[in-house]
Amino acid sequence: MSASPDTVRSVQPGWEANKTATRNAIVETAMNLVRAKGPGGFTVDDIAAAAGVSRRTFFNYFPSREAALVVSIEDFLDHAADQFLARPADEPLLDSMYEVLIALADPIHLAAMTEVYGLAGTDAQMNRFQLQGWQNCADRLVTAISQRPGADHDSLYASALVGSVLSSGKAALSQWYRRTGGDVTAESLMLLRQLLVDVVGYLRHGFTE
Repeated sequence: MSASPDTVRSVQPGWEANKTATRNAIVETAMNLVRAKGPGGFTVDDIAAAAGVSRRTFFNYFPSREAALVVSIEDFLDHAADQFLARPADEPLLDSMYEVLIALADPIHLAAMTEVYGLAGTDAQMNRFQLQGWQNCADRLVTAISQRPGADHDSLYASALVGSVLSSGKAALSQWYRRTGGDVTAESLMLLRQLLVDVVGYLRHGFTE
């Protein structure tokens, strides 16, 4: 006997919540292991065993150990792209990006991302996945700009603008890391927030002091 549509709908939210919980457990376990053993000190099997899932389940969520570790950066950038898409269509592009960073540049969103950013600097594979996350975000933003109602920007303009914003964001992260050594504290995260806000402000005003 097949389930009715109402039954399927009632089960779906719990199923999605379980998927999210499993994904989060894998990510949290991977982060705990990298803190304890360093980026190269454990395997996918170690993550799966500590998270209480099978190796097959791990690969249902992530293609590699490194992908599980850098997911916080990808999530941050995906959330930024989603927030940009929700901005008013007639708002100037740099104003939209500025408001998105203001909304996202808080300790909750920044803490995990900054920790992974520091780790990626010490591991080539993690860095490769991190860079792919930035590129995926850039592609989404370029597409979003071109699809805005009434948009008259060509692809070069959109690509140059997005590239400038994301490169400026990376510059802020790099500056933060040099100043703090990657130490994630409430004070250091407030510094990063200000650096991100400042760097987009420079773009908005044409880098005039």
